[in-house]
Amino acid sequence: MSDTWLVVGLGNPGPGYSRNRHNIGYMVVEELASRLGATFKTHKAKALVATGRLSAGGHKLILAKPGVFMNLSGSPTAALAKFYNLPAENAVAIHDEIDIPFDTVKVKLGGGEGGHNGLRDISRMLGTKDYYRVRAGVGRPPGRADAASHVLRDFSTAENQVLPFLIDNAADAVELLISEGLLAAQEKFN
Repeated sequence: MSDTWLVVGLGNPGPGYSRNRHNIGYMVVEELASRLGATFKTHKAKALVATGRLSAGGHKLILAKPGVFMNLSGSPTAALAKFYNLPAENAVAIHDEIDIPFDTVKVKLGGGEGGHNGLRDISRMLGTKDYYRVRAGVGRPPGRADAASHVLRDFSTAENQVLPFLIDNAADAVELLISEGLLAAQEKFN
């Protein structure tokens, strides 16, 4: 296994979506880039990319924010994996998860997409579901509200008070997953 990891934060491009629940993946890779002192630059794979190492001599991270809408995240992800010659098992997708309570982080390898079209497209374009997922809980919509509308809304005022902790925890989960493995990350976050 390579010491280089592709970490893709899922979201929608553009300022109108920047604080949406659906953009938590973007927020987490921005936090990781800040920790690494890395700057995002445009990449030919239709993504913004920042690179850095977890520590001196540590794992190299390729942090990516696909420059396409969420449901088309697979093409930039697969193009970056090919460009950096990385197998799917060295890829981490960070995404919103409505089936997990707000402010909860869970980590897993493979499995279903749970109706998440961004993950479905990544699985299709990578040709496998066997990549890591860091799932940031955004909670279910209240009552019978539409899930798609829920994830495309900004976090509430109360959620915004806690959001920095959710972003920090998800970034910590990515770092732990890469440095110490899936079991260590699951023991701490699941």
